[in-house]
Amino acid sequence: MNPNDTPRSRGKLLPESGVSDSAASPEVFLTRRELRAQREALPALSPATEQFLAPKPEPVVVPTVRSRGRLPASPSKPVGRFPRKRRHPVKIAIAVLAIPAIFLTAALPAYAFTPRAAGDLTSATHSSGNKVVQGLTVAAAATAVTVSRDGFAATTKEQLAAQALATKKALAAQQAATARAAAAAFAVYGVRAEGDDYPWYNMPTESQGGGLSPLSYYYRECVDFVAWRLNRDAGSTGSSWRWTWNSLTPGGGNASAWASAWSNHGWTTSKTPVVGAVAWFNYNHVAYVQSIGGDGSVVLEEYNWMGSHTYHKRTVSPSDVALFLYPPA
Repeated sequence: MNPNDTPRSRGKLLPESGVSDSAASPEVFLTRRELRAQREALPALSPATEQFLAPKPEPVVVPTVRSRGRLPASPSKPVGRFPRKRRHPVKIAIAVLAIPAIFLTAALPAYAFTPRAAGDLTSATHSSGNKVVQGLTVAAAATAVTVSRDGFAATTKEQLAAQALATKKALAAQQAATARAAAAAFAVYGVRAEGDDYPWYNMPTESQGGGLSPLSYYYRECVDFVAWRLNRDAGSTGSSWRWTWNSLTPGGGNASAWASAWSNHGWTTSKTPVVGAVAWFNYNHVAYVQSIGGDGSVVLEEYNWMGSHTYHKRTVSPSDVALFLYPPA
């Protein structure tokens, strides 16, 4: 025994199997070395004995949590893997058939169906190899569509100027017609106006069924009044007339023909007015030059101005007159 060992450091003798503690008297204390040697001298336990003697783990209990809702809480289920659900064979068969059908439907081309009567429509189907191309259906009564295109031509400056001049003349003629219509509405028939010496002022006009005057022009027209003034200035106021249609304007009785008649006779024409001359307008009208003002203005006397078939007097600028026909020789 180690002299340093004290009774506190000694251990008790390990009891042997089948020996009670009461029999082990007197009490003997062993040292640590003796205890270790005694343990090593014990026979080794078998694996089954070690498993039996091993401490067993206590089971873990999961507390049940009560639901705060109205429904009762479901009983606790054991923690672990859920059982695998088995699929019904019918559902599996439907899924196997449906999936290829969806792909086939998406791959099919779109076809149009049009009901048709026999003999009304004609169809054509073209084949190329193993592929079939859809045909176009056309009605037998369909007509061909023709495309028409308007032509285009450039306009020169001369053509533009001519068009502008024509438009200006048409506008002037329209304004003159409007003025004539307005004057005719205020015309007074059957009354001799002051300064009017025309002897047939109250005779019916052509539109009223009247005929020709002794000068062979229609009554109360501009040409008949001017022919009367030319005869008066020549001293002829009776049946032996100096100037009539036959000797004055044999080419035609309209005022538009008077300028060419003067040219054919070789009589004088000018842009300068003189008293007793004929004021010729290019819109089929003639008037008598009664006087010339100090400012160069021209006082005209006329009949049927603006379609009135009455006596009329006005003052114009010489530039407003296309040509002055001097009294015939």
